Amino acid sequence: MENTTETKLADQLCFSIYNANRLFAKFYQKALEPYHLTYTQYIVLLALWEQDCKTLSDLAKELDLASNTLTPLLKRLETAGWLTRCRGENDQRQLMIQLTKKGQEQKVMIEKSLEKCMNEQVEISDNQYYRMLEDNKNLMAGLKNYLEQTTSETF
Repeated sequence: MENTTETKLADQLCFSIYNANRLFAKFYQKALEPYHLTYTQYIVLLALWEQDCKTLSDLAKELDLASNTLTPLLKRLETAGWLTRCRGENDQRQLMIQLTKKGQEQKVMIEKSLEKCMNEQVEISDNQYYRMLEDNKNLMAGLKNYLEQTTSETF
C-alpha cells in the first residue's frame, strides 16, 4: 500500500469493505425475499446443506454466532418449515438441527436464483467472483494471524 500524506476515507480498504458488507446485506435481503429468508437464516441453511443434522453448538461455532443469537433464528426457521430441532438420541442435552424436506428441496432453487442475481443483475462473472473470494480469504487470514499474534498486547 502506497503511503500518502493525505488519508482519504474513499481510499481506505476497511471503509470499502464496510460499504460492501452493507450492500451485500441489502442484496441478499432483496434476493432472498421470495423465500421469506433473511441473510442470517440463509447462512444457517448453507451450513446445513453442507452437512445436515448438526448440534446447536457445532452450528454456532461454524457460523461464529452465539447460541443465544442462533436459537431465536432457528425457532423462526422451524416455524417456517425449513428445519427441525430435536434432542439427540444418545445425549438428551444436545439440541440437534436438521433440515426438513422443504429445507432440502429448496436448495437448488435458491442457489440458482442467487447465482442469476449475481451474474445478471450485479454483472460479476464466475472468474471475478472466485478471484474476489480468494482475495478476501487471504485478507481475513492475514487479519486473523495479526490478531492472534497481538492478543496479549494492548492497543
